Amino acid sequence: PSMRSLTAEEYVEAFKSFLDHSTEHQCMDEFNKEQLPNIMAGFYRESHKVQRASLLLREFPGSSEQDLKMIRILQSVHPGVPIDNEIVEPNPQHVAAYKELVNQAPDLQNVSFIWHQLTSSEYEQQVKEKGTHKKFDFIHMIQMLYRVEDIPNTIKFFHSCLDLHGKLLIIILSDSSGWASLWKKYRDCLPPTDSGHYITSSGITDVLKRLGVEHRVYEFPSGWDITECFTEGDAAGGLMLDFLTGTKDFVGTAPPALRQRLREALSQPECSSTKDGRIIFSNNLSMIVVES
Repeated sequence: PSMRSLTAEEYVEAFKSFLDHSTEHQCMDEFNKEQLPNIMAGFYRESHKVQRASLLLREFPGSSEQDLKMIRILQSVHPGVPIDNEIVEPNPQHVAAYKELVNQAPDLQNVSFIWHQLTSSEYEQQVKEKGTHKKFDFIHMIQMLYRVEDIPNTIKFFHSCLDLHGKLLIIILSDSSGWASLWKKYRDCLPPTDSGHYITSSGITDVLKRLGVEHRVYEFPSGWDITECFTEGDAAGGLMLDFLTGTKDFVGTAPPALRQRLREALSQPECSSTKDGRIIFSNNLSMIVVES
């Protein structure tokens, strides 16, 4: 069979394998605990009667659990203040999954939800056509800029949606991650089926500098145990390689030489380290907080 890109549903399965073997969410939880309350405290206005709105953007699978954690932090920092939460998510399955989580959460009575089953570019177009430029206190883009059509214009538009003292949070792979080395130094090891942007934090901060907006970058270490990627016939390892390459059944469809080159690249010190006999791929994240 020929190589092809993952469908949205296949990506979800591969993404789950990635989450099961990585510390990505633990890394985000650490940021939420150490930095996010202080960041959200900066939304303060003299009148607490003004509703605080938040907008979350997803282009490919995000995690509803992380979204709700951020809402709860916002609730704890600004107790009693109503929250409007608008979700931009193109995949109907992910919209349904998030709605189910919301229905099961008894502590969200003070939060209203508006669902936009759209890509970020479709949402932008809709806003411009309607002429209703709503302002938000907090907008977050968690690991989603790899899939947008025009990264600079997307950031510029959503930055323009921030209210006074609002914050835009961009979570993206760090330049110190193994992904950065893989995409820059070993790009020939990756198949053309992965249609995402190979962008890390410096690519985003370059855009922010050109826009002339104030921002801060927080670096957090994260690891991904990819040991099974090197075990022939291992199902979990196969899904990891699918996630890495954006390819359905990479092991079964990629030429043997390409599989060999990719595994060699993954084992290089720029990408991975060995701990207790396990191969840990560097999945370091950059949390970029952009001021209004």
